[in-house]
Amino acid sequence: MFQVELSRQTQTLSVVLEEILTSPIMWFFYALIPCLLIDGVAVLPAPQNLSVQSTNMKHLLTWSPVIVPGEIIYYFVEYQGEYESLYMSHIWIPSSWCSPTEGPACDITDDITATVPYNLHVRATLGSQTSAWSTLQHPFNRNSTILTPPVMEVTKDGFHLVIKLEDLGPQFEFLVAYWRREPDAKEHVKVVRSRGIPVHLETMEPGAAYCVKVRTFVKAIGRHSPFSQAECVKVQGETLPLALALFAFFGFTLMLVVMPLSVWKMGRLLRYSCCPVVVLPDTLKITNSPQKLISCRKEEVEACATAVLSSEEPFRSWI
Repeated sequence: MFQVELSRQTQTLSVVLEEILTSPIMWFFYALIPCLLIDGVAVLPAPQNLSVQSTNMKHLLTWSPVIVPGEIIYYFVEYQGEYESLYMSHIWIPSSWCSPTEGPACDITDDITATVPYNLHVRATLGSQTSAWSTLQHPFNRNSTILTPPVMEVTKDGFHLVIKLEDLGPQFEFLVAYWRREPDAKEHVKVVRSRGIPVHLETMEPGAAYCVKVRTFVKAIGRHSPFSQAECVKVQGETLPLALALFAFFGFTLMLVVMPLSVWKMGRLLRYSCCPVVVLPDTLKITNSPQKLISCRKEEVEACATAVLSSEEPFRSWI
């Protein structure tokens, strides 16, 4: 009897447990418990598919977004370099631009300051809910960045070969190669550090074509980009443009006309300045001949002398 009763109780318990375990509602509840509670705090799914896209020393961390209908998810990004890992007890430092950030991407260029491996991880937050940290599968090193040739603009300013380069940042130098397009031409290389402003390369010869290509160099990682496609410009064969030649002709003609007039006018000015012409008044003009004037003056003097002697005679007689 005792064995029969025990067998019945065992069968009853098995049926109850089977009903509980096979109930869809209970299975859903059991599956939801570890997703909703970790240490008593509701959590979100962790971001997935972390990767770093790096081109020309610009580093962008991306991940698959966590989607909650009608809600805005924020993300926190942290990094750990070699120094933090070895000498600072594996601490994680929040990203300077992405703690928090709203979109599923983060520009970590300013955080990656050394050519060493960096660990990166991301988590999602929604109010008091947080996800687990999702870590980049392989550490990122900036020496793996993809270097591309810069955008360049080759122009001519008169007979000057000028190039303007894209500004890629202070870590970049540009190696500019240029040559005259002809057989066995010598290639010249110039290092350019200025960015975004025109740079003079060479004075070109009339009628010749010149070609330019460029590549970047990043000293921090010791790598070059490939060369860009060569761009060529050609100078016209005329030594002087037509407008300049016409201007020179008219200027020369005008000089031939103006110069004689200027010399003649200057001569007149010098003549009147050094030897001016003075007009005598009528009272000083001599109308008679000098002999007559002298004879007239002698007669007047004698008459005056006679008149004076005649006036002195009474005094002489009184004495």
